[in-house]
Amino acid sequence: MEVKLANDKREREMYDSFAELYAIIKTTEKLEKAYIRDVISSSAYETECQKLIAHFKTLASTLKDTIPSIERFAETYKMDCPAAINRLVTSGVPATVEHRAAAAASMTSSAAAVAECTQNFITAMDSLKLNMVAVDQVHPLLSDLLTSLGKLTFLPPDFLGKVKLKEWIARLSKMGAADELTEQQSRQLHFDLESSYNSFMAALPNYGT
Repeated sequence: MEVKLANDKREREMYDSFAELYAIIKTTEKLEKAYIRDVISSSAYETECQKLIAHFKTLASTLKDTIPSIERFAETYKMDCPAAINRLVTSGVPATVEHRAAAAASMTSSAAAVAECTQNFITAMDSLKLNMVAVDQVHPLLSDLLTSLGKLTFLPPDFLGKVKLKEWIARLSKMGAADELTEQQSRQLHFDLESSYNSFMAALPNYGT
């Protein structure tokens, strides 16, 4: 006895689409695992992944009334494909694209931190030149500078500028808010800031490597 899988053409097309969706999810899962295991090159992975994502989006759009949840579809047909579901449904872009976006965001964030450090160095040195030498004027500037330097991962923990700033901040913390730096202290602090700034600028060519 012949068993009919579909009663009419429309139903048959629906099951064909189900089979295609099933195949896309399974193929994506294998592709993701191949990429993670470094079995496939990044460029080949990205090309194939983009094709699968494009096919998936088109098919999922046509099946949205029949299959409102891709996760439920995978569960119904006992598909253990978490990587594929993440790539097709959650992310929507190849992992290589995600990595480039993350790297670009990191570079943008670091560039902003570099600009912040530069500004804080200049502000601190200019303030000393303007004879703003009271503890409650100098301490916040040095604290802001140290905080901004801490955001830059390319600077080592023992970076001379950080060490010098910590020493000065510790020294100022033991003084009263209205106390002022002597001329000798002010000149020494300016010298330390200037040498630290020069070291900071020298480290910039290696930034991002």
